[in-house]
Amino acid sequence: MDILLIAGLWLDGSVWDDVVPELTALGHQPVPLTLPGQGDGAAAATLDDQLEAVLAAVDAAPGKPLVVGHSAASTLAWLAADARPEKVAGIALIGGFPAADGQAYADYFAVEDGAMPFPGWGPFEGADAADLDQQARDRFAAAAIPVPEGVARGVVRLADERRFDVPVVVVCPEFTPAQAKELIAAGDSPELARAAQLQYVDIDSGHWPMATRPRELARVLAEAAGS
Repeated sequence: MDILLIAGLWLDGSVWDDVVPELTALGHQPVPLTLPGQGDGAAAATLDDQLEAVLAAVDAAPGKPLVVGHSAASTLAWLAADARPEKVAGIALIGGFPAADGQAYADYFAVEDGAMPFPGWGPFEGADAADLDQQARDRFAAAAIPVPEGVARGVVRLADERRFDVPVVVVCPEFTPAQAKELIAAGDSPELARAAQLQYVDIDSGHWPMATRPRELARVLAEAAGS
């Protein structure tokens, strides 16, 4: 099965480099995506541009792919399920919940000169970055790509309720499945609260398991694809 890999904020497709060979060895065809404005130099890219790139990958897949979204890109994976419910086999959300209709995609940090730069490690101290050593943090910060304002502040639009029938696997890195369930029950993700098929998988890592637990993450994603 094709497994489309969508990185979160400030990252391009290379963040999946250690996951790709593991998924290939498990018999899948991983397709890491570099999104407009996050690795291709398109500073004026919008959320619609990024969604078009994801949908192009969905449409190009020979069968129904598993669409994987990391962190904020969980919303992009969910948008793909909304736009192509009949073409997506399932979605896996790593460390994130999808935004609801009418919400901003990822308006989390200050925008400077038309883009949202990586804010440094302060906001991520604790469980998020506990398994990243200083060398890994330095590499991440040096490679971080400012997210275009048109992406970060893009408005999420959802239209097809068939998205709720697409199977969802919530991969829980810096939080536990129990915590994820509590957050959803408390109203933090009205979209996932309506999902008909929702599974939770724990992974012992921080917020970026593709960097710190690539083999384990590949196994989790392969199992999600198999299910």
